[in-house]
Amino acid sequence: MEYFLIIISAIFVNNIVLAQFLGICPFLGVSSRLSTSTGMSLAVCFVITLATVVTYLLNRYLLVPFGLDFLQTIAFILVIAALVQMVEIVLKKVSPSLYQALGIYLPLITTNCAVLGVAITVVTKEFSFGTQVPHMLNLAESTVYAFATSLGYGLSMVLFSGLREHLALNDVPKPFRGLPIALITVSIMAMAFLGFSGIV
Repeated sequence: MEYFLIIISAIFVNNIVLAQFLGICPFLGVSSRLSTSTGMSLAVCFVITLATVVTYLLNRYLLVPFGLDFLQTIAFILVIAALVQMVEIVLKKVSPSLYQALGIYLPLITTNCAVLGVAITVVTKEFSFGTQVPHMLNLAESTVYAFATSLGYGLSMVLFSGLREHLALNDVPKPFRGLPIALITVSIMAMAFLGFSGIV
């Protein structure tokens, strides 16, 4: 039951983009086409999940035991950068068209605050789901939380890109074309996701 609450909370209630406002740069930059946003969502999903597992283990078995907690942010950024390089190499080999479509936004996953935010959150924040006492997440819960958070990121990005494709076909007033109507759409999506806040 606790894993179910973690998943629902991470995807809908505390959506990384719409509730916590992390990862906005690639969210707005890549979401103009559905195919590109789907590819970016998959890449972010892989990087967030894998980075959380690696940084959790690094923090628990190296940084904390040796009193190097103060190096957390730097160590986590290095791990994330290495993982993004790996994803970039694999995408270049497996899907050159997706690699070209993502362009500059693929290396930007390195500095995507959603990836670093999730990695730091699972090792520093105490969570309480349901009526339980707040506690630090263990490795299994951290992995589930990271994967669910990345699914929430992907869901919001795919929904937003679908809306943007629809908006491109509509007659939007000139002052609102482009980024202004995109920001208005995101704000309406955030308000819609706010309706899930009573679930958990």
